Amino acid sequence: MTSTKLQRWIDLVAALLGRHTAVTLEELTRLVPAYNKGQTLPALRRMFERDKDALRALGIPFETIERDDLLAYRVQSTHFYLPYLATVIDGKVRKPKLVDKDGYRALSVLQFLPDEVEALRTAIARVRALGQPELAADVDRASRKMALDLEALARDDAATSAVHRDRSDSTAFNILMDALSHRQRVTFTYYAIGGDRSSERTVRPYGLFFLNAHWYLAAAEEGEPVGPVKNFRVSRISAPRVHGTSRAKAQFEIPASFVLGAHARDWRPWELGDTEAIEVEVEFKVTDGVAAAGARLGEEIPKRPGHRRFRVRRLDPFVRWLLSFAGAARPIAPVALVEAYRAEVRVTAALYREVAGG
Repeated sequence: MTSTKLQRWIDLVAALLGRHTAVTLEELTRLVPAYNKGQTLPALRRMFERDKDALRALGIPFETIERDDLLAYRVQSTHFYLPYLATVIDGKVRKPKLVDKDGYRALSVLQFLPDEVEALRTAIARVRALGQPELAADVDRASRKMALDLEALARDDAATSAVHRDRSDSTAFNILMDALSHRQRVTFTYYAIGGDRSSERTVRPYGLFFLNAHWYLAAAEEGEPVGPVKNFRVSRISAPRVHGTSRAKAQFEIPASFVLGAHARDWRPWELGDTEAIEVEVEFKVTDGVAAAGARLGEEIPKRPGHRRFRVRRLDPFVRWLLSFAGAARPIAPVALVEAYRAEVRVTAALYREVAGG
């Protein structure tokens, strides 16, 4: 996205939020600088329609209504902003910090009793403990928004951020960034948690991305010209050294087919790692609810209803994920996965027997 387009979107949203009634495109041309640069009316309409569709796709409640036989547009502040949150203690409302002096007076205040705040804290903690990256990311975003007003959630959010803060070495990160910028190979010592060992790796860096509170280096290992792109957690990289200088000629080209944004999608814990991925098969015995959502993460297997194929680099998190379905998902192959799952079931059952007193 260009800065020009982003500025145009911000100006458009600001113009709509600043009006209490819907406005026509003609009125918007006076409010949005980019719409008043001498374009023809058809070109202006095409630009506006693209902007409107893009903002709606981003979740902005962009409304189109009819006004005096003309189309008009609005974004209502009550639909756009999160209401102010307040805590009710002993019958008195602890008012939120109303930092907005103008423009948002129509926003309501949503009141929470202490036990309701506690229920929110408990729900947030339980969702985070599920080990589902997608749900954890959603609940983290929601808790950060609510924490702006609710102090109890603000303390929880700060504590969580402190626990999960990435501990990557800034020196190593800068060296990797330099190697990436100038297309130079880099060698480093990498600790692979799965094998509990360190080894020297030489790679061609393709990109750096931040995911699940950690920085990762997307790179192809030297000696694998068409091999898969692997992900190396930056916090496990030590002693990196670049095979060249910033003035040296580029040592490789990043394949045109590699797109960092697509590569750095919301990876699951079992997909991250630097080892070769293995294909596993899982049978989902339940076809609704959480089990159905889990099944959609895998690929369908022809002529095997309820069976899904996954590509797994780390068995441990995948086994724990399967265990969370409480029998609704059963590993089929390979043997190593089945044995690891059964072992985890035995350990878990033993823990519950111990808690229950035998």
